[in-house]
Amino acid sequence: MAPRKVRRILSPFRGMKAQQALYMLKEMPHAAAMPVAKLVRSAMANAEVKGLDTDSLYIVQLMADAGSGVMPGKGWRARWGGRGRYKPIRKRSSHITVVLEERFE
Repeated sequence: MAPRKVRRILSPFRGMKAQQALYMLKEMPHAAAMPVAKLVRSAMANAEVKGLDTDSLYIVQLMADAGSGVMPGKGWRARWGGRGRYKPIRKRSSHITVVLEERFE
């Protein structure tokens, strides 16, 4: 999924409790919400394995960077453009980073 589509849903979740963010991501109608929810859930599971309390985890950093322009296994593909030329098909991908922190209130 293109980074532009992922970035538009990330901003409200920075600084939020991870459990609350998961609940909100499940209710979002955007297609990018499911992969982000999976990542947050995975980060919470990793934190639990390391001995952190999952109820006190907050999202400190959440960002989407551009991945490669060509999808793995697809190779370079093109379609016809204007004036008899061809244009590359750009299948954009994202690298999503989630950083959680344990805070006690």
